[in-house]
Amino acid sequence: MTTALKAAVTNAPAKKRPDTIAGLLTDPAIKAQMALALPRHMTAERLARIALTEVRKTPALGRCDQASFLGAIMQCAALGLEPGGALGHAYLLPFENRKKGITEVQFIVGYRGMIDLARRSGQILSIEARVVYEADRFDVQLGLDSNLVHVPAWDVAERGPLRFVYAVAKLKDGGTQFEVMSRLEVEKVRAKSRAANNGPWVDHYEEMAKKTVIRRLFKYLPVSIELATAVGLDEQAEAGIAQDNPLTIDVEPTETGQERGDAGAEDLPLPQLLELLEGASDAEGIDFIRSMGAHLQDAERVQLAEASRQRMKALQPE
Repeated sequence: MTTALKAAVTNAPAKKRPDTIAGLLTDPAIKAQMALALPRHMTAERLARIALTEVRKTPALGRCDQASFLGAIMQCAALGLEPGGALGHAYLLPFENRKKGITEVQFIVGYRGMIDLARRSGQILSIEARVVYEADRFDVQLGLDSNLVHVPAWDVAERGPLRFVYAVAKLKDGGTQFEVMSRLEVEKVRAKSRAANNGPWVDHYEEMAKKTVIRRLFKYLPVSIELATAVGLDEQAEAGIAQDNPLTIDVEPTETGQERGDAGAEDLPLPQLLELLEGASDAEGIDFIRSMGAHLQDAERVQLAEASRQRMKALQPE
């Protein structure tokens, strides 16, 4: 990491330091380094746009330590997981680090993120998690020939409260492994979490319950380094331990409109939006930059739209 970048995400003086997280996310140099860590199915523009959306949905994220925020975003990039509730891959939550006296960002892996990483390991053919409600038939037999039977009560209007959650994995070698947790066991895990009363445990309880049982199942499965990393980070977040996500960006941020004060990324003036547009490398990035011009006057929005069209045309093969 260069000295300039270190200064850009701490309180140290710097020649060019975006004042807000939104400013960092819209910096072309930052996004260029994001791209180096991303898998093929995700672009830096998309990740930056999703992260910026999360800041707008949860304003407290925008007040978090910039280094921890970028570290969490780079962790998403390295694992190929999208933050936010749209896909349920991962979540970004404010975390008060009392030792440092700052608010940091915690990276929490979601249920679908765990599933995605497990399937990418190459050792697991399929993996799924299900919740069992009071009206369902559910039988579990343990021992030398373990067996699990779940018959959902599809024909009743209300299946009752959640009683159990389980996960089943089919391995490449033909074996099968499953794990079951009661509602009480899930609640014990939730009670230990710093996010027990906010975030995904409140908004997506069943998804978090599924993730909890999958995480326990992973202890008996062959897992990849990626998955082991994700599980470790998730357990740290649940326990309220600072993750210290590595900030792997190695470039100096360029000057953006954020240096003008506390304005958000959506307040960038037309000249700087046009400058960002020149660096857009795909249609998604062009759309992202164009959406940032919603605050412009009508004539300026027309000019930005035309510049977007010209940039799109320039990117098309001859």
